[in-house]
Amino acid sequence: MDYGHSERPAGARVLPTALKVLVAGGFGAGKTTLVGAVSESRPLRTEEVLTETGIGVDDLSGVERKNTTTVAMDFGRITISNDLVLYVFGTPGQDRFWFLWDELAVGALGAVVLADTRRLADCFPSIDYFEGRGTPFVVAVNCFEGARRFGLDEVRTALDLDPDVPLLLCDARQRESGRNVLITLLEHAMKTRDSRRRAAGGR
Repeated sequence: MDYGHSERPAGARVLPTALKVLVAGGFGAGKTTLVGAVSESRPLRTEEVLTETGIGVDDLSGVERKNTTTVAMDFGRITISNDLVLYVFGTPGQDRFWFLWDELAVGALGAVVLADTRRLADCFPSIDYFEGRGTPFVVAVNCFEGARRFGLDEVRTALDLDPDVPLLLCDARQRESGRNVLITLLEHAMKTRDSRRRAAGGR
């Protein structure tokens, strides 16, 4: 896919285009894992250990083995091509940190919503948020070991996704799987951008 290549004089230094994308989803869906897996440099993490203070506040059902949480963001960088770099920001999953989302979302091309079939309803706040902002997004079902497997059609129906929202399976631990998710997001975001331009009478 053409991500916006342009002709340049021979020998000119090519500076890559940098685009910002978000990785969102519920608590324990694998956001920190995905950002860490795709990042070509050591990712920035703001994880803190869960303490007794969170008892009654943090819902650990389905993710009982989780012992840390992101309190601000995760950040990584991945080169997609010689002239395209993605800056990947992982959002905090707990609702008490959602005040950070508006700041993280500024300038974002689009978002990945990670879904965990053990806690599928946790996707709804992220989906509602990006739909409300008009931000292009894809939904990636993170295939946790031991989790019940659902068909993608079942997941789409359960999440009430529009037909044009890409939905795919992924393993957040695997770099190539995460990279494929990000490329799917890029393609969807570019297609959405072009459709909106045409609808507005632009070129």
